[in-house]
Amino acid sequence: MKEGPDLSRIASLVGDPARANMLSALMSGTALTASELALEGGVGLPTASSHLAKLTEGGLVTVTTQGRHRYYALSGSEVASMLEAISGVAASVGPKRVRPGPRDNAMREARVCYDHLAGEKAVALFDHLGGQKLIRLNGDAVTLTRKGQDWFADFGIDVSALETKRRPLCRACLDWSVRRSHLAGALGAAALDRIFELKWARREKDSRVVAFTPRGRAEFERLIRT
Repeated sequence: MKEGPDLSRIASLVGDPARANMLSALMSGTALTASELALEGGVGLPTASSHLAKLTEGGLVTVTTQGRHRYYALSGSEVASMLEAISGVAASVGPKRVRPGPRDNAMREARVCYDHLAGEKAVALFDHLGGQKLIRLNGDAVTLTRKGQDWFADFGIDVSALETKRRPLCRACLDWSVRRSHLAGALGAAALDRIFELKWARREKDSRVVAFTPRGRAEFERLIRT
């Protein structure tokens, strides 16, 4: 028996088309019921329940019971990062659409990746952080510098409070549409929350798209130039 993680088990869980669609729906960061996920997966409720049982047993999904309903969610940001990376490979080597629709363009510009910002705007932010030495990159490791702590404090984020959490402060997440990294981890989630708090952008209903307002777009562009 070979040592190391059982890659084939995870691959088989993600590889089923219905389960892949369900996992993609949970990338919004919103917990969904089995009935809602059945619609996303294009299967009946009994089949969806069977798929969700396998995903839960495999550690990719968690379930919470509230009253008569059971809500399913991704088990963590690591699962979301894995799905984002797989999406990048699929976009690179899979069949291409002849003419992407408007929502495709909106998804590429800015979207939610579990609980942090992804897309062109997120990659631009990550590039700015690295270029201004606000973060330090060492392979896949991302470290916030002292200069970066001050920058995020000016943006209204209490970094010291985030450092008390068990979750990693900074992580690089490979963006499937741009195929370069954006910021994940507790700091990436806090940055998206701050963008929403400032009303620079809003979530589109029933979508992962993050739509920036004209003022928010201008403020964001100013942010990544300071």
